[in-house]
Amino acid sequence: MSTKTLAQVEEQFETFQILNEEGEVVNEAAMPELSDEELQELMRRMVYTRIWDQRAISLNRQGRLGFYAPVAGQEASMLGSQFALDKDDWILPGYRDIPQIVFHGLPLHQAFLWSRGHFAGSQFPDGLNVLFPQIIIGAQIIQTAGVALGLKRKNKNNIAITYTGDGGASQGDFYEGMNFAGAYNAPAVFIVQNNRFAISVPVEKQSAAKTIAQKAVAAGIEGIQVDGMDVLAVYSATKQARDRALAGDGPTLIETMTYRYGPHTMAGDDPTRYRSSDLDDEWTKKDPLVRFRKFLEAKNLWTEEKENEVVDQAKEDIKAAMKEADGAPKQKVTDLISFMFEDLPRNLREQMEEYTAKESK
Repeated sequence: MSTKTLAQVEEQFETFQILNEEGEVVNEAAMPELSDEELQELMRRMVYTRIWDQRAISLNRQGRLGFYAPVAGQEASMLGSQFALDKDDWILPGYRDIPQIVFHGLPLHQAFLWSRGHFAGSQFPDGLNVLFPQIIIGAQIIQTAGVALGLKRKNKNNIAITYTGDGGASQGDFYEGMNFAGAYNAPAVFIVQNNRFAISVPVEKQSAAKTIAQKAVAAGIEGIQVDGMDVLAVYSATKQARDRALAGDGPTLIETMTYRYGPHTMAGDDPTRYRSSDLDDEWTKKDPLVRFRKFLEAKNLWTEEKENEVVDQAKEDIKAAMKEADGAPKQKVTDLISFMFEDLPRNLREQMEEYTAKESK
């Protein structure tokens, strides 16, 4: 029996695409069955998120927001995948994946509170199947395997989906989580948003593998590389992965080839130190909003007037959400202590008494 070479394995992972950079359909057979209204809603969400991102960066620079990881350039990857989910599916996000959980049901003002580090930002509404955005790189991969296995054991007709960046695929948790999910045939979808840089380290220096998608082979699960700037391709790949998981065919690893136009986070990162202007220009031409806008305009489904309405609505919503976040009670040390245990141990009871006295002055 002959053994496949590495090159033969890598050849299986060609980039899946439906729309090219000009918004033209290049894979008619893969076109998802979406209504005109659903196509417009996808565009609305991407435009809304781009405006939100611009405003969030400004608010961060004003000192009004706190921690923020820019998302411009990754809208198709984030929102195309979330659009393929059922509201009862579970999302386990990383710290950049706030748009997905907002469109899954998290109120926008709570997203702002989370960014500020306020405890109310993590008091999610009942019925919202979302875990807190994970700060530890890759930890959500293992958590997703556990949540997915729990769904399987409870005979739920839902999946668990998680997101990380290319840097997360270099973590041990990434392999352990996928291996566990594969071994137990858990209904999980793992999305790696390959935006080319783990903070400043290019993906080529993180792994000798030609693709991240091919790492699914070692875990014995399905893997696919997708054009992450093509919202229809991301939606289609995620829907197929979800359908496969619910049919009992196991997890899927999806690598979305995308790009973050801004810095890694607003906490001092300077992408000009490790990214060339030529590379920025190359990926600007692949902008997911421009591509999908061209596609919709050709179908007479999008106009400048529609886009301006979305922009105005986004600005109004952000203003209102910030006002609501500003109105949240200032958090106290006693608040944080009270959330740690149902019955406080002795040392925390002592601290509670101490800070209650201080705060009452």
